[in-house]
Amino acid sequence: MTDTDTTHSHQSDSPLRDATRVANKVIENVEEVIVGQHDAIEHIVTAVLGRGHILLEDVPGVGKTMLARSVAASFDGEFKRVQFTPDLLPTDVTGVNVYNQKTQEFEFRPGPIFANVVLGDEINRAPPKTQSALLEAMEEQQVSVDGTTHPVPQPFTVIATQNTVEQNRAYDLPMAELDRFMTKLHLGYPNEAAETEMLGDVVGQHPIEELTSVATLETLSAARETVADVTVEEPIRSYATRLARYTRENAQLGVSPRGSISLLRAAQARAVLDGRSYVIPDDIQTEAPVVLPHRIRTESSEQDARALVAEALDTVYVE
Repeated sequence: MTDTDTTHSHQSDSPLRDATRVANKVIENVEEVIVGQHDAIEHIVTAVLGRGHILLEDVPGVGKTMLARSVAASFDGEFKRVQFTPDLLPTDVTGVNVYNQKTQEFEFRPGPIFANVVLGDEINRAPPKTQSALLEAMEEQQVSVDGTTHPVPQPFTVIATQNTVEQNRAYDLPMAELDRFMTKLHLGYPNEAAETEMLGDVVGQHPIEELTSVATLETLSAARETVADVTVEEPIRSYATRLARYTRENAQLGVSPRGSISLLRAAQARAVLDGRSYVIPDDIQTEAPVVLPHRIRTESSEQDARALVAEALDTVYVE
């Protein structure tokens, strides 16, 4: 190996090493606040690195908002929170044009969607029209107000929460909307040891008050580029396709092509988390249970969709 080869291999290594380091620093940072949710935190970080959005669903009080805030606080970007309520209007999310008496012109006042990490709290409590304002930003990375398009800041991630109680006061998220979330997570209650530790942490000053950022927006953007460059060989792409086809053949509605893309992007991020520049079947198998079920409609419950994905992972062969 010549000297130039050595230098080249070091150069090509370092973006990967940097991205892996950023991912692990963010995970450790969030764990200063959130105890006993290591897997969920890893899944959130892979979604952020894979340029995806995250939906956290569970009963109230298990730390969904705190988890989202801790992830946001780990980056030095701008964080905004929107509390979704039945009377929230689309312009409360996107912003509004206001007439300026002095200049006699309309000026755009940006809404809370214009941030690097946006927390949409209890998104299922707002009417569909308001939810769709959030959707355009998620899908198109822009917002249209009165015919003018405003790009959202980059990098841009939406973390939305919905609670599973009081369903009679909530609007179901339509399938097209669910499909725009890369990952859907159920936190569940912490185990006994984790809950006891958490109670010890929060009795005095809450640890989130002392949480500082461990990554700049530049390092996050660079890490996302590194993730996008991770190699996905043809056998891995075929495997993802076979998994999606299995769900289509065994459910009313199976995983869409957008779902397959999300799965591969999440797998690329998972590879970087493990310090690899290529995807292996394990990456797909780790991410599939949180990336695929919410895109599937079965005869009955979402529980069945999760079971179907587990069945697909057991049944579909890996080359």
